[in-house]
Amino acid sequence: MHLKFTEEQNLLIHTAKRFVEEELYPYEAEVERENEVRPELRQQIIDRSIEVGLYAANMPEELGGGGLDSLSMCMLDRELGRASMALQYTVGRPSNVLQACVGEQREKYLFPSIRGEKTDCLAMTEPGAGSDVRSMSCKAELDGGDFVINGTKHFISHADVADFVILFAATGFEQTPRGERKKITCFLVDKGIAGFTVRKGYDNVSHRGYHNSILDFDNCRVPASQVLGEVDNGFEVANDWLGNTRLQVAAICLGRCDRAYELACEYAAVRKQFNQTIGKFQGVGFKLADMVLKLRAAELITYQAACNANENQLSDMDAAMAKLASTEALAFIADEALQIHGGMGLMSDLPLERIWRDARVERIWEGTSEIQRMIISRSILRPLEAKNK
Repeated sequence: MHLKFTEEQNLLIHTAKRFVEEELYPYEAEVERENEVRPELRQQIIDRSIEVGLYAANMPEELGGGGLDSLSMCMLDRELGRASMALQYTVGRPSNVLQACVGEQREKYLFPSIRGEKTDCLAMTEPGAGSDVRSMSCKAELDGGDFVINGTKHFISHADVADFVILFAATGFEQTPRGERKKITCFLVDKGIAGFTVRKGYDNVSHRGYHNSILDFDNCRVPASQVLGEVDNGFEVANDWLGNTRLQVAAICLGRCDRAYELACEYAAVRKQFNQTIGKFQGVGFKLADMVLKLRAAELITYQAACNANENQLSDMDAAMAKLASTEALAFIADEALQIHGGMGLMSDLPLERIWRDARVERIWEGTSEIQRMIISRSILRPLEAKNK
């Protein structure tokens, strides 16, 4: 595979890199200290990202977005990924599933999200339903022209600052060759309506300023017009989202790999012990070699998946491999970069200890590493099993 970036893609990388260095890096220490992105700072970042053309870059041009293809989006997310999650997330990327909006939904949710006037969050995970999404207990029952929603979601990222929720809830059962399973429907639910409460989530080690929340639904009534897509077909919406989200996670992790690796190289080239720079010691030099090897491999896997997505050929295996390779590369590179820095790597003067802490969640959310391996292995074996039947 040979990647030759276009002039437009090189300009995108340059613009994004400069934006991150000038608009995001200066506020990382503040966000780490306060565990918050100030409302005025959030709006400042939104305004500047709109001004330079980075906001809603994933949305089609005909809808008012940036119209970037999947490979270009990976390049953008990679550069944004160099900064802390709380800050880089503010450069809005509306959920791709919002393209399923129809009629008045477009005016109420899709277009305001693209213009930076509203922010969405996705709610699928529950205390008893993580990787096994079909086991969700949050349900929506039809009552006249409304759906009545009851249940709880948790680990919902940035729900505290979102204006509305893209909610997945069970709406019935169906029989399959493997037995009964739940039907899932996707809803657009506004914050502030009766029966819907957003509570503070769990304190955690990763991504300060980028909070998780608990969502409680207690006889929350929403009109049938709030269904996104078709009733009982929420997984069609979810599957489109999952593939794109796993690519996004992979690209963001590449950006963090870049930053950690660069810091390690710079330190190894100037730090002296025993009258020579530590990079000349085989123990350190080999670490750098292994780091760049894993980075380049993850880069190629991720960009290949993005190229497949551009041709509408992104498979579950492609997305799983990209996420698995990049998140595990980040775990390795962050740890080795910190090791090269020694005790200084653990100090908050450098971003390494944050990158190291933040890296841990990447192998868990949007599908654990074990789930990705299961997807990959099934993709390998199913054609062979079918052939041998």
